[in-house]
Amino acid sequence: MDFDPTLLRTFVAVVETGGFTRAGERLHLTQSAISHQIRRLEDQVGRALLHRTTRRLTVTEDGEDFLRHAQQILHSLEALSRRFQPSPIAGSVRFGVPENFIGDRLPGLLRQFACAFPNVRMDVNVSMSMDLRQMVDNDELDIAVVIGLPGRNGEQVLRRTRFVWVAADHFDIDAGRSLPFAFFPSPCVNRHIGVSALDGTGVDWHVVFTSPSQQGLLAAVAAGLGITVMIEDDVEAGMRIVDGHYGLPKLPPAEFVLLRRPGACTPAVAAFGRMIEELPDSAPTPARTLRSA
Repeated sequence: MDFDPTLLRTFVAVVETGGFTRAGERLHLTQSAISHQIRRLEDQVGRALLHRTTRRLTVTEDGEDFLRHAQQILHSLEALSRRFQPSPIAGSVRFGVPENFIGDRLPGLLRQFACAFPNVRMDVNVSMSMDLRQMVDNDELDIAVVIGLPGRNGEQVLRRTRFVWVAADHFDIDAGRSLPFAFFPSPCVNRHIGVSALDGTGVDWHVVFTSPSQQGLLAAVAAGLGITVMIEDDVEAGMRIVDGHYGLPKLPPAEFVLLRRPGACTPAVAAFGRMIEELPDSAPTPARTLRSA
């Protein structure tokens, strides 16, 4: 049977209000219209759903079962309508994010936003080597997730982690030789953190590999070409943390923060920002339990 949602709403209103007159007031219909719709519904079902006398209206046993299913159907229809109701929000969102913030979940986030706000155009920059903070300041981005050192007041922290030195499990080098490093090209906060830490030591080092790609850098480290700076969450199977080895100093903690360009508080930007804030856990699942060398 294909039940008309209008008839279902009328039946539910009659039961919930306790009468045809009050149901008509709720639905802005006359009492005769309510009565006609209930008759149509009972004719379709083939049995009585309500028992009516001059003094009282009660729900039959079949009516009790029908009421439960009708309420479930109407609830599902309302949820479906809310999910696919066209949003009045329009405009554009220029978003910047480092590759290692939500990884392979980024397409799902963008798809979810596009479905909820089909009239908003997205312009997304995904990179480890772009200075996303500077791009926000220069009005090149409306909103960005930025990784950096803790301590900036007023910034919204999304996740806390730490920077670490990382090498392949099989990486080894003779004492006294220059340490090889793999870095993202400048500007990159990971590179800046690593170089700044090395400059304060007597370690002899050189750059052996540079790539703007997170996957390219991971491949170079996994191959044993050199050491790099990562956040702890990015360390994969086959790699080890080498803090304190080869004369390498301990690196500082890190934070992912959400930046919004001043003056860019449009409804579209605000909606996308809320969606990022509501991510259940932006940290990727480690491939294995991390261990130090």
